[in-house]
Amino acid sequence: MSTPLSRLSLSLGLVSLLGIVTTSPQTWAQTADTIYSGGTILTMNDALPRAEAIAVKSGTIIAVGSKADIDKLRTASTASIDLAGKALLPGFIDGHGHVFTTGLQAASANLLPAPDGEGNSIAKIQDLLRAYAATDLSKKFNMILGFGYDDAQIAEKRHPTRQDLDAVAKDIPILIIHQSCHLGSMNSKALELAGITADSKDPQGGVIRREADGKTPSGVLEETAFMLGAMKIFPRLNAEQFAQLAVMGQEMYIRHGYTTAQEGRASGPAHTSFVRLAEAGQMKIDVVSYMDMVFTDEPPEMKTPWHSRSYTNRYRVGGVKLNLDGSIQGKTGYLSQPYKVPPPGAGTNYRGYETLPDKVIAAKVEKAYANGWQVLAHCNGDAAIDQYISAVRDAVAKHGIADRRSVAIHAQTARLDQLDSMKELGIIPSLFGMHCFYWGDWHRDETLGAARAERISPANSALRRGIIFTQHHDSPVAQPSAIRILSSVVTRRTRSGDILGADERIGVNEALKSLTIWGAYQHFEEKTKGSLEVGKVADFAVLSADPFAVDIEKLSDLTVVETIKDGVSIYKAGKQPKVGALPQLPALAANSTGEQPDSALTPPARGIYAFTPAPHPCGCAGCTLGHIVALGSRDIAAR
Repeated sequence: MSTPLSRLSLSLGLVSLLGIVTTSPQTWAQTADTIYSGGTILTMNDALPRAEAIAVKSGTIIAVGSKADIDKLRTASTASIDLAGKALLPGFIDGHGHVFTTGLQAASANLLPAPDGEGNSIAKIQDLLRAYAATDLSKKFNMILGFGYDDAQIAEKRHPTRQDLDAVAKDIPILIIHQSCHLGSMNSKALELAGITADSKDPQGGVIRREADGKTPSGVLEETAFMLGAMKIFPRLNAEQFAQLAVMGQEMYIRHGYTTAQEGRASGPAHTSFVRLAEAGQMKIDVVSYMDMVFTDEPPEMKTPWHSRSYTNRYRVGGVKLNLDGSIQGKTGYLSQPYKVPPPGAGTNYRGYETLPDKVIAAKVEKAYANGWQVLAHCNGDAAIDQYISAVRDAVAKHGIADRRSVAIHAQTARLDQLDSMKELGIIPSLFGMHCFYWGDWHRDETLGAARAERISPANSALRRGIIFTQHHDSPVAQPSAIRILSSVVTRRTRSGDILGADERIGVNEALKSLTIWGAYQHFEEKTKGSLEVGKVADFAVLSADPFAVDIEKLSDLTVVETIKDGVSIYKAGKQPKVGALPQLPALAANSTGEQPDSALTPPARGIYAFTPAPHPCGCAGCTLGHIVALGSRDIAAR
């Protein structure tokens, strides 16, 4: 019996009889604009895995094969690119992330701990915030914004308090966001602007941490207390500034070798920003958005021409997104069995919780299937995965299986029986394998226990079943680093050096496919990108070395040295953007919504924080930050 994996492999096998060079019948009548050679060329095409050279014309691959054959396409005007021993492969394709809110990460002081930053002590975090205070961005918005600190990785093993942040500045608000996006900390000025005092009560679903007197806010805020407070001090952005964040998110992806990005739960302002950039020809890479379907059954964007399998100026809407639970590391993912250590105040049978009831999920998935919309569903816990599988099974029974490519986002605790159901129903698991590095120790010791933790993100089990899967970073939860994903899923090393589930490790080849050709398949784009073949777009990532020639324990040392989109180099290592600088954009015209470039965007009517009373947070960092940005309400005067 054939599987999606075997069928995809066969579809990539159209090469010449000897497999030495792949060309189109018209190739030899053409001449190349650019020829790349002198390094390792990894095609992600099983029929021709490696090549000596590749030729490009007008942003499209016209030949792949031996240097002698490719040189026949050379003319006096052909640019010759010597890879100098480096490795060229297809540009990385985002299995799941939030490119718009990654712009907020890019616009903030990087407080991440090693190896992604230097935020491993309170003193260093203070230094990073002081440096950020001098940037143009800090001055423009009259605040200091930091992202990515992790109290578990800080030497003092605690959150920075208002006193720690007051030591940086007392006259302007400081907001620092925890890497999980479930909490953060403010200085005294920010607490004042947010209206948080000793008399403030904890909001539903949140906690205002207090000092020793039990009343005075310490500056540390949890869940809804953090999110609602952050909205009050985050600047009210206009349409131009939203567009600038959308560009900064793309630029961060580009530095990590991505040429296709996903906005994995798009808000109205995010979609509007991408539309305006596309209409102005200012999109840097391909971006596919999935519109929030939690708070509406018919996202209006699905009725516009932007909902398409084809890009218009590098932007399109690919489908809809549901959120079925929270996060495992935040102990809000919906499990079938209790957490190893329940959160404070919860009983020993605590299993997390659903975001939506079964009937609502079933109705929404049925609606999507009836309309032919691709569905992405965030489901970390296996109980949430059960909900999704049940809804898809019902929808398939009514509308047929077809080629829908529904996606289970994260699927971290997927059981083997659930993988079997995914194969049966055509569900693609997009796995969060890099969790093994960032939170593997936490999952083993706190959330799941050793037995379940070793089975998270079961890539090898999916592979054995012939299931196509992708791997993702879920930026801004972590930086959009394909290299960190590659290292994590091949080694499954945790921060402490433990190997978490050796049986679920996969090889370098499969890991790279999950970041390239299988990502293209997930997005219905395998005919145009994801492998280096004639007729596909010339989207490339150039790495510092051949991943197959590197000891697997050294994969994390690889770097992206260049990113090429449609045959044009858009990033070279060493040319970093200025920290805290907003990109300069040309005047952007009004789009189909009639919105003017300088108009302030209206907060979306739907969204997880357009609520009374507060629901359970979804646990998704991208969604959390997206709503903070969209609902920022502080009017600002630049310093």
